[in-house]
Amino acid sequence: KGNSSKVSELLLERMKVLAEEMRFEEAQEVKRQYDLVESFRLKSTVVPMLHNVDVFSLDENETSFFINYMHVGSGAIVQVYTIEYQKKLDDEQKEYVLGLGIVEMRERFRSHANEIIVPFIPEGVFPEGISFTVPQRGDKRKLLELSLQNAKQYKVDKLKRSEKFNPEQRATRLLTTIQKDLHLPVLPMQIECFDNSNIQGSDPVAACVVFKRGRPSKKDYRKFNIRSVEGPDDYASMREVVTRRYKRMKEAEEVLPDLILADGGKGQVGAIREALLSLELEIPVAGLVKDERHRTSALLYGDEFLREIPIRHHSPVFRLLEQIQAEVHRFAITFHRDKRSKSQLDSRLDYIKGIGPKAKEALIHHFRSVQGISSASLEELTTAVGPAKARIIYTAFHPEV
Repeated sequence: KGNSSKVSELLLERMKVLAEEMRFEEAQEVKRQYDLVESFRLKSTVVPMLHNVDVFSLDENETSFFINYMHVGSGAIVQVYTIEYQKKLDDEQKEYVLGLGIVEMRERFRSHANEIIVPFIPEGVFPEGISFTVPQRGDKRKLLELSLQNAKQYKVDKLKRSEKFNPEQRATRLLTTIQKDLHLPVLPMQIECFDNSNIQGSDPVAACVVFKRGRPSKKDYRKFNIRSVEGPDDYASMREVVTRRYKRMKEAEEVLPDLILADGGKGQVGAIREALLSLELEIPVAGLVKDERHRTSALLYGDEFLREIPIRHHSPVFRLLEQIQAEVHRFAITFHRDKRSKSQLDSRLDYIKGIGPKAKEALIHHFRSVQGISSASLEELTTAVGPAKARIIYTAFHPEV
């Protein structure tokens, strides 16, 4: 009931009596209890001048109201409880709901406090002598803010618990946020992202990663060798791969994505839109904007004029988009490195007499790279292609031997 000072006094007196009677072990146990109570009092004391006061606050989300109740006795918060009310009507008044919560929790905890601190005056029938305070500053305002923090924390914890047992709920919430931010016609259950990769125009490639329900679907990832573009032209390369992918999907009547992301700015978004227009497809396209630290910071989106829609760092949506961006970059870079390595390997091996296609294939399979072959020992080469060809290859890479 908040009378913790009385409990401390009783324990202290009991401890002294036991010590006088030389019952030191029992006195030590009472001292432990006394220390615990004193520690509680120090931590829970918030406003020494307040006694027998109720505090109520209200928070809400799309489906529920959350009402937090705190009771202050002898300057300490001695009771804290949060209750949830499901919303029944779209225009349900929060004044009415707060009044319901006050009546229910005062009855549940048998509170007879005459002063109730609230964020606004509630609606309802209350006993005579009750006064409502809507504080603007001071200790009472701090109590109200603490109560509101409790309500918000309860709401967050409830969401975490529900998502822990139902991961699909978390994915749906993330995708709903993206849908609202971009005003998409449908929930983006399937998102595809493209990225180009080339170094000084050599071996240009592109990659597409697919996320379904907010998770990578690696079996649907696709790699593209650029066929029709000469030199490092990212926009033309993007038009080519997007046209190739969705022309094939359209002809095969496969499910098209709900949103396409470009790992680039206006030019990349424009290139993808041109490709889709040529195929008579209407799929929303957005660009991933990076900040000076090369982190996803915004979505570039719009019908006629593209605008940046900021993304709060470390938010769930930020983490999802960052994951998509990192994944498409990794996939494109890995494919490009493999292709360049194979290209270099093929060109080096083509000039070695006595090494045919089968031997080249065995070497590529075994060593993966030019460096792997050039640094391999004669014994390792022998394991891959036999002693005769191993000696030829080893001599080609080590002419001084």
